[in-house]
Amino acid sequence: VQLQASGGGLVQAGGSLKLSCAASGSTSSINALDWYRQAPGKQRESVATISRGGDTDYADSVKGRFTISRDNAKNIVWLQMNSLKPEDTAVYYCSADLLSVDGFGQWVAERVWGQGTLVTVSS
Repeated sequence: VQLQASGGGLVQAGGSLKLSCAASGSTSSINALDWYRQAPGKQRESVATISRGGDTDYADSVKGRFTISRDNAKNIVWLQMNSLKPEDTAVYYCSADLLSVDGFGQWVAERVWGQGTLVTVSS
């Protein structure tokens, strides 16, 4: 599975951006899809996750402002970001949690990452 993220850019505080991440390859193995971010000098942190069935979870810092959604048929995940704050400035990464069965009939779990897309929020 390969992931291609897009949609980052420069926005003023209070503005909105929508990130997209398109998956290709063996997409039938995709289970959950996630967005992470990494700010300068900080560790990568989870932002939002969505299960194949559409259950979502968010970091406390983005609840009520960000919305994650997906289209299983098109293999796309989005992150709608509203009311952006300067502290949201980071490189945003999409990731996919893969679940498949190997040649021995064993479940194999794997996570793949897309390239990052930079979001800069000016004050």
